[in-house]
Amino acid sequence: MALQSKLFYIRTSFVLVRLSRKFLTKPVANQLSSSLQRVCISRPFFTSRVIMAAPGNRMCWDFTATDIAKRADQLIMKTKAVYDGVGDLKAENVTYKNVIQSLADNDCDYAVERNMLDFCQHVFPNKEMREASVEADKKLSEFDVETSMRQDVFKSLLAFQECNKGDLKPEAKRYLERQIKLGKRNGLHLSKDIQDKIKDIKKRMSDLCIDYNKNLNEENTILEFTEEELAGVAEDFVKNLEKTEAGKCKVTLKYPHYFPCMKKARNPETRKRLETAFNSRCLKENTAILEELVELRQKKADLLGFPTHSAFVLDMRMAKKPEAVKPFLADLAVKLKPLKEKEIKLFLEYKEEECKKYGYKFDGKINMWDMRYYMNMTEEKVYAVDHDKLKDYFPMDVVTKGLLEIYQELLSLKFEEIPGTKVWTEDVKLYSVKDRASGELLGYFYLDLFPREGKFGHAAVFDLQPGCVKIADGSRQLAVAAMVANFTKPLPDKPSLLTFDEVETYFHEFGHVMHQLCAKAEFTMFSGTSVERDFVEAPSQMLENWCWDKEPLNRMSAHYKDKKSIPSDMLDSLVKSRKANAGVFNLRQILLGTFDQRIHTCGKANTAAVFGQLSEEMLGIPSTPNTNKAASFGHLAGGYDAQYYGYLWSEVFSMDMFYSRFKKEGIMNPKVGQDYRKWILQPGGSIDAADMLKNFLGREPNEEAFLISKGLNTQEK
Repeated sequence: MALQSKLFYIRTSFVLVRLSRKFLTKPVANQLSSSLQRVCISRPFFTSRVIMAAPGNRMCWDFTATDIAKRADQLIMKTKAVYDGVGDLKAENVTYKNVIQSLADNDCDYAVERNMLDFCQHVFPNKEMREASVEADKKLSEFDVETSMRQDVFKSLLAFQECNKGDLKPEAKRYLERQIKLGKRNGLHLSKDIQDKIKDIKKRMSDLCIDYNKNLNEENTILEFTEEELAGVAEDFVKNLEKTEAGKCKVTLKYPHYFPCMKKARNPETRKRLETAFNSRCLKENTAILEELVELRQKKADLLGFPTHSAFVLDMRMAKKPEAVKPFLADLAVKLKPLKEKEIKLFLEYKEEECKKYGYKFDGKINMWDMRYYMNMTEEKVYAVDHDKLKDYFPMDVVTKGLLEIYQELLSLKFEEIPGTKVWTEDVKLYSVKDRASGELLGYFYLDLFPREGKFGHAAVFDLQPGCVKIADGSRQLAVAAMVANFTKPLPDKPSLLTFDEVETYFHEFGHVMHQLCAKAEFTMFSGTSVERDFVEAPSQMLENWCWDKEPLNRMSAHYKDKKSIPSDMLDSLVKSRKANAGVFNLRQILLGTFDQRIHTCGKANTAAVFGQLSEEMLGIPSTPNTNKAASFGHLAGGYDAQYYGYLWSEVFSMDMFYSRFKKEGIMNPKVGQDYRKWILQPGGSIDAADMLKNFLGREPNEEAFLISKGLNTQEK
C-alpha cells in the first residue's frame, strides 16, 4: 500500500492510498488512515529545531506531545500567509514566480512538516504522542479543507493560465491544469452557497476518516484459548503465547496471531470465535462512521454534478467511469467461477474427512471461518507446501539482506544502513539510497517491521518527504519514505521467521519504497507514488513475481539453524502452488471491489447487509452473523473509496510488464531493470500511467498475461 501526501487528496475529495495481503486485500488491507497521506511544509522557522539524521533528511523525532500542537499551529500560520499572498494578487499582476512558484515551493515544505507530525499517530509507542498527533491531524485536516476552498487562490490560478498559454514546461503546465481541475472538483466555479456546503461536508468527512482509523489502530481485543482448543497450530507458536493465570493462551487479532491460527487451528469453534471477533472489530462505531461517509460522499457528488461518488472519483483515474469498472469485475468473476466451484468442492471433501476423523459435526458447507483453513490445507495436500517448515528458511535478517541485494542489483542502486540515528523506536532502521553509477544521493528509507501496541495494523509505505525541486533556488529535496509492517516477532529461542505471505508482502511494499525514492518529478504533487490510484499498485505487484522465481528465493532464504538452502523439492512445490486457490482468492478480491463500487453508487447503504448479500452471491459463503467486514475495511476510510477495484485493474498492467519484458529478457536483466526505473518509476505522476506503460512495453498493454496468471489460460507464454 502506498500512502501519499494528503494535501492534494483533500483537494480532490479526500481520495487516497494501499494495503495488505492474501485475504487482507492484497496489499492493503489496509487500514490506511485518511491521515496517511500528507504533504508537509518546513521553512526556516522549523529548521532550527531539526536534528538532521542524515544530509538532506529533514525528519526529526525528538519532539514532545506539546511540540506537536505548537508546530501544527506554526504550520497553519506559515501556510496561510503563502495562500493569502497568492489570493491577494490582482489578475494583471500574476506571474509564474508569485503564483506557481509560491504554491509549489509551499507544497514541498508543507509536506515535510505535515507528514512528520501525523505519522506519529501510526508508529509512536507513546500513547500521549499518538493522541497529540491525532488532534493535530484533525486541526490540519480542517485547515487543508479551508485552503482547498480558497476561491481567491483559484482565481489567481485562472488568471495566470489565461495570460500564459503555451509558455510553460510540460510538468509545470500539468501542475497548473491539475490545480484548476481540483479547484473545480471542490466547486470553486460554483456559487458561494454550494461551496460552503462542500466545505462543511469535507471537514466532517476528514474527522470521520481519522476517527475510523484511530479506532482500528487502538483496537486491542484478546481472546483466551486452552492449548487443546489451539490444536493444529505450531507448537512453538502456542508455547510462546502469553498465558493467563489460569494457563490459557492469549491470542490477539493482530496479523501475526490471527492468521497462523486461522490457517492451522483444527477446531472449527476456535476458528469461528476468532473470525467472528476479527470481522466485528470496531463494529458499532466504524459501521456508523462508514455509513455516514457513504451518504456524505454522495451529497458532495450531487453538489458537483456527478451522478455518484464513484463517478466523481473515477473521473481522475485510468478507468474514467464506473461503467468501465463494473464489466471488468463482472467478466472476471464469470471466468473465475468454475475455478472457485472446483476449489469449494475440494474444501468440502477435506472438511468432511476432518469432521469424521476428529468427531466434529459436518454441516455440509464452507463458512467464513473455514476458508483460510482449507485453502492452507489445499496447499499442503495438493502442492505439498508445508508453511510451518517453510518459514524456518525465511529468518528476517536473511530475507532483508537478500531483498535489499536484489533491488540494488535490479535497479542499479546502492543502499547503506545509517546506524545511531534518532528514530521513533529502537528497532527502526534508516538506510540511504544512491545511484550506483553516479553516486548521486536519492534519499532515505526507514524500516519499521514488527507489531506493537497502538501501531498501524497493516503493511504500508508512508511518503514522509517528497522528492521534488524547490523552484526558488533549483535545489532538489531528497525523498524519504517509511515502510511500516507487522511481521512475526522474534521469540526467546528463535529469530523472526517470516511466513511466505510475509515475504511476498515485504517484497511488494518495498517496491513502493523504490517508487518513492526513484521518482524524479519536479513538483511535490507528482512525487513518488502520486500516480493514478488504479495504477499505483502495478509497480509493486510486478515485483512480487520475484518471490515466485527460484533464483531470487534462494537469495532471500537460508535455514535459521544451519544456513542450508531450501530443498529443491520444497522450492518446486512452492513455485507450483502460486495458482492454488486462485478462484476463491480472486473472487474475494472481486467481492471487495464490487462491494466498494456498490455502496458508492447507491448513495446510502446498510453495509453489513450489502456485504453479506454480495458474499453469498459471489462466493456462495454468507457473512458470519453479527459481523461486518466494512467496519474494519480500512481502505474505504483511507483513500481507496470507490477504488478498491484498482488492485485487480493494476494487476493487468503488472503482469503484462513482467511477462513481456522481465520473463522474456531475464528476471535480473539490468537493462530491463534500468528501463523499468526510467519509464515506470522515474516519472512519478508527471505523465499519465498509460504513457508510462507504452514507453516501457513499446505498445499498448493487454490482459493476456493477467489471465494466464489467474489460471484462466492453459497456454503458457
